[in-house]
Amino acid sequence: MVKYQRPRGTKDILPGETEKWQYIEDTARMLFQDYRYREIRTPMIENYHVFSRSSGDTSDIVSKEMYDFHDKGGRHIALRPEGTAGVVRAFIQNKLYGPDTPKPYKVYYMGPMFRYEHPQSGREREFHQIGVESFGSKSAEMDVEVIAMAMDLLHQYGLKHLHLALNTLGDRKTKDTYCKALIKYLEPHFNELSEDSQKRMHKNPLRVLDSKDPRDKKFVAGAPSILDYLTPEAKAHFDRVKQLLDALGIKYYVSPDVVRGLDYYNHTIFEIMVKSSAFGNGFTTVCAGGRYNKLVHQLGGPEVPGIGFGLGVERLILVMKSKHLPFPKANPLDAFVVNIGDKADIASLKLVQDLRNQGISTDRDYTGRKPGSQFKMANKLDAHYTLTIGDKELKNNSVSIKSMDSGKQVTVPLDKVAKHFSDVVNKDFDE
Repeated sequence: MVKYQRPRGTKDILPGETEKWQYIEDTARMLFQDYRYREIRTPMIENYHVFSRSSGDTSDIVSKEMYDFHDKGGRHIALRPEGTAGVVRAFIQNKLYGPDTPKPYKVYYMGPMFRYEHPQSGREREFHQIGVESFGSKSAEMDVEVIAMAMDLLHQYGLKHLHLALNTLGDRKTKDTYCKALIKYLEPHFNELSEDSQKRMHKNPLRVLDSKDPRDKKFVAGAPSILDYLTPEAKAHFDRVKQLLDALGIKYYVSPDVVRGLDYYNHTIFEIMVKSSAFGNGFTTVCAGGRYNKLVHQLGGPEVPGIGFGLGVERLILVMKSKHLPFPKANPLDAFVVNIGDKADIASLKLVQDLRNQGISTDRDYTGRKPGSQFKMANKLDAHYTLTIGDKELKNNSVSIKSMDSGKQVTVPLDKVAKHFSDVVNKDFDE
């Protein structure tokens, strides 16, 4: 039995699997660059209040799931449970709201997040997010750019038949009016609600709508819709978002029950879902986000609007695997050098380095295998070419090259291969 094991809710991502992660990350980076988003990297630990003030003290993240502790200096520290609040803190602390910084200020992030919850498929205690944030524009056009980019990214991964659920939380007046109506609706059922919802009902009744408890769901189904309480300004913003999505041909479904689990959202919110056998063949959310016009000010900065989304990498990979979507071939091997005999060992090692210096992916044996086993290893590693050096080749200052695809074999001067491998194979194997 292994003496030390990884903490529950974490995973080792091993070679063979890491390449899939690199593909996910590299694809996102390329797309974000097309939309003019640049990478930001924030600490995995933050002041506890960065999250308690932004997420809300009635959220599950703060009340139940956050990993927090006091460090040796007595500071209250938390492992980040989500990406947005840390990026907002960095935006404020580095004064990126200043007049010299072009607006909107658009960034993306990638990295691990931490929440203490019951580990399950696609939901670990250490999980990874890819997200974007845009600061400085309150326009509906900005909302739609973020949504379109999220849809574009998922299409890049090969996902089809995406379900975009769209809603609005309106402005402050909308929220205040709606929350009063919601409390009035829920109060007669107070004793029938879950304990969590009873605690939240008067502090933040929207949290009841986000409850997964079956006791709450039957009441949530009959709750009033926030769409009936929008101010004219909030309705105009939401109508503009829908108009722009229609213009781009992006299909969506208005879903008043989408509220998101964090306190900082207002106006446009959205979830992008897909059906997957990895989650019981029902719809599962792979990407979600929304607008947060007050969060920068709430964390000590000026009044700067923002919007963004987050995507769970583990969940995305499970969905892609369930749909048998292709991942690029991991780490292709161009050449494998087979050395026969002790005398060829140094020449083999030197040739491997010469090829690598040309940008050729190259490997060789380091365990003393016999020639036959080395060829089997080259085949197992799916090398495109094997290069053989033995006593005969050393004597003639040559190397034998074999194409593993065609079986064709040629003998070429060693110096030529060491300097111009690509030219050699293009000439001798493409004719």
